[in-house]
Amino acid sequence: MQITRELVEYVADLSRICLDGASEEKMERELGAVIEYMEVLNALDTDGVEPLSHVFQVTNVMREDAVAPSSPREDILAGAPEATGQTFVVPRTLE
Repeated sequence: MQITRELVEYVADLSRICLDGASEEKMERELGAVIEYMEVLNALDTDGVEPLSHVFQVTNVMREDAVAPSSPREDILAGAPEATGQTFVVPRTLE
């Protein structure tokens, strides 16, 4: 893929950045170098190489989800400053 001045201007417009003439030339060279390097990488033989989603092996560290009995409602509500028979009573936040 050839990086042209028009392509640099188009990408700059999409990025909403303003480039002067010298910056456009610099971007044209730098983007061209990136594309050339990608072509080198595309030429590499990657048969048998497992794709990575992360550079470190990621394992699930969470415990198994097991159903267990909950604490009794009365015990939980006993520590509340104010409660009805079923719920906590909190100050009103909206008028």
